[in-house]
Amino acid sequence: MTETKRVHFVTLGCPKNEVDSEVMLGVLARKGYAFALDPEQADVLVVNTCAFIQASKEESIGAILDAAKVKAGRAGRKLVVTGCLAQRYADDLRTTLPEVDVFVGTGDLLRIADAVEVPPAGGPVIYRGAQHVLPAHDVSPRVHAGAWWTAYLKVSEGCDHTCSFCIIPKIRGRHESRPPDDVLAEAASLVAGGAVELNLIAQDLTAYGRDLPGDASLATLLRALARRVPDARWLRLLYAYPSSVTEALLEVMADEPAVCRYLDMPLQHISDRMLRAMRRERSGAAVRQLLARIRDAVPGIALRSAFIVGFPGETEDDVTELCDFLEETGFDRVGVFRYSREENTVAATLPGQLPERVKQARWERVMAVQAAVAARLARAQVGRVVEVLVEREDPGGGLLGRTATQAPEIDGEIRLVGAARPGDLVHARVTGAETYDLLGKIVADDVDRSPAGP
Repeated sequence: MTETKRVHFVTLGCPKNEVDSEVMLGVLARKGYAFALDPEQADVLVVNTCAFIQASKEESIGAILDAAKVKAGRAGRKLVVTGCLAQRYADDLRTTLPEVDVFVGTGDLLRIADAVEVPPAGGPVIYRGAQHVLPAHDVSPRVHAGAWWTAYLKVSEGCDHTCSFCIIPKIRGRHESRPPDDVLAEAASLVAGGAVELNLIAQDLTAYGRDLPGDASLATLLRALARRVPDARWLRLLYAYPSSVTEALLEVMADEPAVCRYLDMPLQHISDRMLRAMRRERSGAAVRQLLARIRDAVPGIALRSAFIVGFPGETEDDVTELCDFLEETGFDRVGVFRYSREENTVAATLPGQLPERVKQARWERVMAVQAAVAARLARAQVGRVVEVLVEREDPGGGLLGRTATQAPEIDGEIRLVGAARPGDLVHARVTGAETYDLLGKIVADDVDRSPAGP
């Protein structure tokens, strides 16, 4: 009898990469491969890479070199590199990283079994065709590898925007939506496996449905998920593009209880000069009008955004305007990034490139402003009763979880006193606040457990 081969995955970058890894795990599982948590126990090492900015590329190269050391520890092991770095740089890396057996681009993830089983060659083999693929759930179901109570649901691929700083459209290609029935089937499958939270993701979430016939849109998809997959208790929207937040979408967010009153909408800047240079399609005045419209339509909504500092030509006045905007607007969550000069982007050719020390100083300044805002908003939560998804035990005692306004991995946590298990939805009273995290106490015995949970 043939011994079962084991595969170990390292996944870097955004949640969209996590979904891609789970799709590849599904392909390999149907070929008889088992998943190994320990790389030393694996016969195949897969590194799913990111190439969004320079820091991402450096992290990916480091992970590949770490995997190469593990590969060298036993004859016959294979090292496969997938994802954006493979799509963008495979031709260069096949020379500089001869330890790699196969490179698999972003559009060839369904060929992962072929890549793993390809006979040894004189050098790395490259699988790289289309820029992306939309796996059909009934043909290539994922193996959900994360916590059973939460999952990412990728609804589309690619992006049609031409932001001057971003390389993603050149890596992942033009926008393409998944058919609604396929998204609904995958959502139902994830919920049947125990997930109570589904986080909708895409390169451009609000573009969903534009390329499909009929009335397909993010609003219609979201309402269908809320009504046809009723055991999905939290539906969260990540990566919304500002100009595409429609009245229909806000209406669904306001009146469907399962839809979290939470919107992640990267704005990148507020200065008109910077928005034009970034090709973000929005003026500062339009952004303010949009935020007012969202808060009027969905009372109590938690808003998350992302901003870039140190963009070419940015001045201290632009940074002051951004800081004033953050204080004035009161975003619940904010990510701030230092501009990364990426080859083959328009921004890389702009005059006024700034030194790293200036970027760092501006990042620290903006982060300090937002920390004060976050602390103020966190203190305002004290005394409220909130629904919490319990995730794990706190090493310091008690439990750790998230409220509906805290997305996984990026938005902080709430530390709880009380009895519950991971995957439970409980009600807790907020008893204290830190800058980004909350403290709470479970206040009711109405623990809601997923029927599929352990």
